[in-house]
Amino acid sequence: MKKRAMQLLDLTLESPAHNLALDEALLLRAAEPDAAGEVLRLWESSVPAVILGRASQGDQEVDLSACQRRGIPVLRRCSGGAAVVIGPGCLMYSLIVQYAQQPQLRSISTAHDYALDPLQRALSPLTSPVQRDGTSDLTFNGRKFSGNSLKCTSQSVLYHGTLLYDFPLNWISELLRSPPRQPAYRERRDHTSFVTNFPASSETLRRALKNAWSADQELCDWPREITQRLLRDRYSRHNWNHRH
Repeated sequence: MKKRAMQLLDLTLESPAHNLALDEALLLRAAEPDAAGEVLRLWESSVPAVILGRASQGDQEVDLSACQRRGIPVLRRCSGGAAVVIGPGCLMYSLIVQYAQQPQLRSISTAHDYALDPLQRALSPLTSPVQRDGTSDLTFNGRKFSGNSLKCTSQSVLYHGTLLYDFPLNWISELLRSPPRQPAYRERRDHTSFVTNFPASSETLRRALKNAWSADQELCDWPREITQRLLRDRYSRHNWNHRH
């Protein structure tokens, strides 16, 4: 099959739940015969939110009382990994790739390489060398600024992550507990000593991501109906977001 160019969707919807729904909708849309092929999506929430991994135990990873007091929603994404805090100053990216185009991505380790190696190369010229650490983190000077996770179906993969660049880092220590599973390179550091902002603007990061995957063709037809269905049936429901 002839490889199609990666398309770009730079789109932030009205709420964190809407945005999580769109990520999964793009993954489901990729299984349809007339799907766009590879997609790079960029978005940034205008409000803070805590996002649990698919199998996260909310009460173990999150200070739920603090979130409730501050009116910060606690939502659950479709991919794995631990809880994260998002909001202004945290650029989100999502890659949706069909196995028909990239069959090697059925290997999880290869999927990590496919996403993180180009990102590492694109960002390294902007600061001291960017490193890959742990399973799927990006760091510089030993501190994490990007966490990533994936969701696979029988026909495609969603690989998405965070890029902290101007984020109130105190939110992380105020809203998240110490994670139950930690990579060795963390060395039991608390959140304040472990995470950092990447020294670049949103515009610079967006440009770097677009260049990393040569995504310069705009995707205009995004899956609105699937997004609304997922929002209604999953991402706005308590029994999904707080199921553990």
